[in-house]
Amino acid sequence: MGLTKTENFTSEQNDLAALAKALGHPARIAIIQQLLKSNTCICGDLVNEIALAQPTISRHLKELKSVGIIKGTIEGTSVNYCIDGQKWRVVQALFNGLFDTYVLDQDCC
Repeated sequence: MGLTKTENFTSEQNDLAALAKALGHPARIAIIQQLLKSNTCICGDLVNEIALAQPTISRHLKELKSVGIIKGTIEGTSVNYCIDGQKWRVVQALFNGLFDTYVLDQDCC
């Protein structure tokens, strides 16, 4: 498999691809939905709600955190995770920008 030449694409295209990749797993969608529902969550709570092993949840949290969709704060031995509201709006704007370029009346095929 060849390497992706990210320098051939705009920063917006690269950002969208990274976000889509991070959102491209149903467990990550479930985590985001749970965080949106509760506003703040301890990793252990996610294990109870999503029914995946704690190491699996942690791996998915790491992926979401790496693209900035979520943030976490350490409190003792626990980490509280929540949606990063500022980044969430950037994500929303990027995807809306993509979807808004589609013209419904277009007859192409």
